[in-house]
Amino acid sequence: MSLSLWTIYDHPTDYPDRFVAREFILDKPTNNLIACVDLKVLRQHFIEIGLTCITRSPEDQPQIVETWL
Repeated sequence: MSLSLWTIYDHPTDYPDRFVAREFILDKPTNNLIACVDLKVLRQHFIEIGLTCITRSPEDQPQIVETWL
C-alpha cells in the first residue's frame, strides 16, 4: 500500500481561475486532480472522505495552500 497525498494549490498557472488539488503517491505526482472555484468545497470533500489536513510549511512553494492525507 502506498501513501496518497493531496496538495491544494491556489490558482496555479494551468488553472488560473481555480483552486486545484493534485494527488501524489509518496513524492510522485499522479494525473489525478480536482479543480474547484471554492476552497471550502475542496476542504469539505477531503473531510468527508476522512483525510487529515497538514498545514503548509514556510519552505513550500507559495501557491501551496495545504496538503491532505
